[in-house]
Amino acid sequence: MDPELLTLMEPLMAAAAELEPPAIGDVATRRERATPFFEALGAMRGSISGVEMSRHTVTAADGTELDLAWYFPTSEPSGAAVLYLHGGGMIYSLAETRPGYDAVLRSYVAATGTPMLMVDYRVAPEHPDPTPVEDCYAALRWLAEHAAELDADPARLAVAGDSAGGGLAAGVSLLARDRGGPALTAQLLIYPMLDDHTTTPDPGLAPELLTWNYDDNITGWGALLGDRAGGDDVSIYAAPARAQDLAGLPPTYIDVGDLDIFRDEDIAYAARLSAAGVPTELHVHPGCPHAFEALAPTAAVSTRVVADRIRRLRAI
Repeated sequence: MDPELLTLMEPLMAAAAELEPPAIGDVATRRERATPFFEALGAMRGSISGVEMSRHTVTAADGTELDLAWYFPTSEPSGAAVLYLHGGGMIYSLAETRPGYDAVLRSYVAATGTPMLMVDYRVAPEHPDPTPVEDCYAALRWLAEHAAELDADPARLAVAGDSAGGGLAAGVSLLARDRGGPALTAQLLIYPMLDDHTTTPDPGLAPELLTWNYDDNITGWGALLGDRAGGDDVSIYAAPARAQDLAGLPPTYIDVGDLDIFRDEDIAYAARLSAAGVPTELHVHPGCPHAFEALAPTAAVSTRVVADRIRRLRAI
């Protein structure tokens, strides 16, 4: 691990080592432990000025009303707009993660002047595939339809997300391409969860350094896909790594650490995007585990990766 990250993350790693690991499939324990964790991540960032938030709703494909949060700068907005999809392994909703992601979105909006929409999409196992990605696509359609009244240009829309949210962002981009819109100018995929086949431990990755491990991943994909996980009957919109044709997707940014179990699937996806003619920027950060910049925001490598994301967001 990056030495500075290791120093900053040692207290967290020591606390995690004291806990009995939850069994594969134990969503309840993972959710229980996630709630104080995301509260701590939000508190770590402190208050962020210059950003306001308004609440809205969107009707999902099955008629369910979903909550939306629109984060916008108090200064003149950039004119672009981003749908940001939160992470959580397909099993954590905003009920567990909101304090952390409220701070994340406020930070990005304050730094870029670009407003962001966050949707409280439904999660597995209560709401398995295709509900999560369809909820996210409904939010994108809502953003495109309301862009003018939100002071955003409908021709300057992007989708972004991290971890499971990065996988959902990739799925939404595929849906938007295959359903004829809304048009996207970019997708920002932050250590995205793309491939339900990532279940066999890599002997080169020390288990104690994995902040999202293989048991967690099997649990998340199993909750989303049930018995279909790892089989032949899985939609490309649920697991975008399965898509054979990546042509026509928007310019893409991907970053991942090399101590992340998603490393290989993210590198492969970036290479296939580039081969399909999609302008693709890929960063692989040595010595960095999953969600490193959230766990150690003051580290030099965290500052660099966030600066790269801000640069791409400003370019939308």
